[in-house]
Amino acid sequence: MGTPLPDTAPDARRWKALVFIALAQLMVVLDATIVNIALPAAQSDLGISDGNKQWVITAYALAFGGLLLFGGRIADLWGRKQTFVTGLIGFALASALGGAAQNEAMMFGARALQGLFGALLAPAALSLLAVMFTDAKERAKAFGIYGAIAGGGGAVGLILGGFLTEYLNWRWTFFVNIPFAIIAAAGALLVIREPAGGRNRSPLDIPGVLLSTLGLVSLVYGFTRAETNGWSDATTIGLFVAAAVLLAAFVAVEARVKHPLLPLRVVADRNRGGVYASLGLAVIGMFGLFLFLTYYLQVVKGFSPVKTGFAFLPMIAGMITGSTQIGARLMTRVPPRLLMGPGFLVAALGMGLLTQLTVDASYPALILPAQLLLGLGMGTAFMPAMSLATIGVEARDAGVASAMVNTSQQVGGAIGTALLNTIAASATTAYLADHAAGARNAQLLQAQGLVSGYTHAIWWAVGILLVSATIAFTLVNTGVPGVGAASATSGSGDEDGVEDEFKVPVIAH
Repeated sequence: MGTPLPDTAPDARRWKALVFIALAQLMVVLDATIVNIALPAAQSDLGISDGNKQWVITAYALAFGGLLLFGGRIADLWGRKQTFVTGLIGFALASALGGAAQNEAMMFGARALQGLFGALLAPAALSLLAVMFTDAKERAKAFGIYGAIAGGGGAVGLILGGFLTEYLNWRWTFFVNIPFAIIAAAGALLVIREPAGGRNRSPLDIPGVLLSTLGLVSLVYGFTRAETNGWSDATTIGLFVAAAVLLAAFVAVEARVKHPLLPLRVVADRNRGGVYASLGLAVIGMFGLFLFLTYYLQVVKGFSPVKTGFAFLPMIAGMITGSTQIGARLMTRVPPRLLMGPGFLVAALGMGLLTQLTVDASYPALILPAQLLLGLGMGTAFMPAMSLATIGVEARDAGVASAMVNTSQQVGGAIGTALLNTIAASATTAYLADHAAGARNAQLLQAQGLVSGYTHAIWWAVGILLVSATIAFTLVNTGVPGVGAASATSGSGDEDGVEDEFKVPVIAH
């Protein structure tokens, strides 16, 4: 008998698994924006009041943001594949409930359930990648694809949401999740083989679950309420105070319990801490783009929902290019900070171009190049950031480390929506008050006021992206992934019992 050929099935299976993991991630990211396009039609059909319409978005954000750490630890305890499939099936059922909603209570409940199952699904997906792709070059390609989807999926949601709302019915913005979930779940069951030895069998930290969930819910709801009721509202202030107390108590508990929900070694590492902080801030800037550019194109320029969605295509193209052609190719050659820092700077440059918006600004001359720069910058930065967030983490902590990536983005999104919307509204009000006396065309004045508000808020987004770049340059000091410790250490690897940050962790297969 001849020498048997090496078994290449595990390698092929990993790449097949990536397809289904990416499909599930696309579904979750799509849902963050696709419902926004459908909201006016759904509000009209279901008789949701103006005061309550925010709960279509808020119910999802609260459940998703509040339960992410819990979902990440469940993935570590229960198994990532099992958690992933459960999240997919639950998300599909919740989406079916939302699409069939007959009143606002059904809609709000469906959105909360989507958030709950999304909190299981999202960290399980990212941690599966972390434990399946351990070779530096393979990891770069896998996270390049994942990063492009995570960054560009929101813009894809605007396109798909516009199509479904305009040509079918708002209910299809929910029903469309069902085929995504079924295909991803079936594929996961068939091809995903979770590496052995990575489960965390320790008891669940119930006090940590309660404190983190209540603290994150208070924080996210505080920012959401600030957008509608103002920053000086007594309930808003109370929510922020409660969030600070609860999260401080959570940190104190995690430092003392034997089996913490979030081992502090995961966030104390300067590189992972830098990733969480810079990503969270960058998402604030991204939400500024989606929020204001969507309103500018539809309200000021009169674009239809479908046309608005297609107007975001240059940014999607930029993100895919930045993630798969720049980030993935250079990730195994240069330190992550030399991709993240410049990436955020390029994104800040693109955002800076949008501060020049006027009522009659040219899409090809201004908005298109701005989006290309934003996409290239974010795609280049996101991919190494997401990979670095899970490099060097023990396999048993991969789920909760991945959940922290999603938590930083979710909290960043809540802050971005509330903070930038408040800044824009205040600037618009001030503009209208200053120019009302001499105005001859009320409609033009209103449009100019809106644009003035958008540009003021976009300037803030530029500043936030510059802070993200600064954090990436100063805090992230690890070397090239997969290369020996040739540069500064993260300062926590040996103490925590994890491998050096520069080496891809060896996980049993």
